Amino acid sequence: MESGLLCYVFFAMFSFGSMYENVALNKPAWQQHPYNDVWGADLAVDGRYTDLSASGGQCVISGKHKSTAEWRVDLEEVLNIHHIFIQYRTDNDDWDTKNGYTTRFLGFSVYVSNTTKKENGKLCFRDASYTRATIPNPTNITCAIHGRYVIYYNNRTHPPYPAGYGQYAFNELCELEVYGCPTPGYYGESCSLPCPQNCQERNCNIVDGTCLGCNDGYKGPTCDEKLMSSSSHPASTRQLSIALYACVTIIILSVTLNVFFIIRQQRDSLCIKQTSKENLDKRFVGRIKGTEQLDIFSKSTYDTAEDNTAYQELGEITKETQYDKLS
Repeated sequence: MESGLLCYVFFAMFSFGSMYENVALNKPAWQQHPYNDVWGADLAVDGRYTDLSASGGQCVISGKHKSTAEWRVDLEEVLNIHHIFIQYRTDNDDWDTKNGYTTRFLGFSVYVSNTTKKENGKLCFRDASYTRATIPNPTNITCAIHGRYVIYYNNRTHPPYPAGYGQYAFNELCELEVYGCPTPGYYGESCSLPCPQNCQERNCNIVDGTCLGCNDGYKGPTCDEKLMSSSSHPASTRQLSIALYACVTIIILSVTLNVFFIIRQQRDSLCIKQTSKENLDKRFVGRIKGTEQLDIFSKSTYDTAEDNTAYQELGEITKETQYDKLS
């Protein structure tokens, strides 16, 4: 069972390793409590782990009787990571319940961060269930993320500890490899595909190329959808505001002119009616005056004739004479 599991782990290691590059190889490394200068932090990234004992000079050894153990590698830039490989110290003995180093390996954690503090990064893995019989060594941890620092951490700070845990924390890493793309902004098995151009900081998932974040003004898995907002499109917003202002102005002017013309039309109509009425009144008054003048003329003429002495004498002449009687 154990040999089969070990074969599977090695198969997975070589399969992963053939797809991506070990970007941690010979990069700067650091550990919290070095044992001495002989077993320094750099031994975990030198590419050598054929001798898994202290005497082989290929493994990191940390100080004794410590409650915490921390080690990290600096990738020197933010890179796209796929998985992390760890080979722990065995002293070249079988990795089983009889191997005393299983007690030191239990409870470990792995973080990826853009700073030297693990609290600022992402927890890729924390052992909370392994036992001395089940903890794999070597082990692969899939952690598709981008980051600069890969941090290994273990502690013995909160007793009582689970069964099988050792009393103190140790590093004792013979090798820690970080597989991913050596050039930022690329993804895929051969790291030949560029991340979508609108991915934040050109970082994307190393497997499928989906963005880990979008630049301002974009959304979607590959950040290819534009967001219509004032912050992302100020020019368009200004143009829209100008167009809206122009439309409102035109509407106001149109309403004002219509009201003006309606008022003017009503006023002209009222004036025409008033003028017609005045003319009609004048004609009516003129007719009345004409009638009165005619009456006055008729009355005055006849009245004058009656009052005139000449007319009276003429009437007397026309009266019956003596000659009329003779005849």
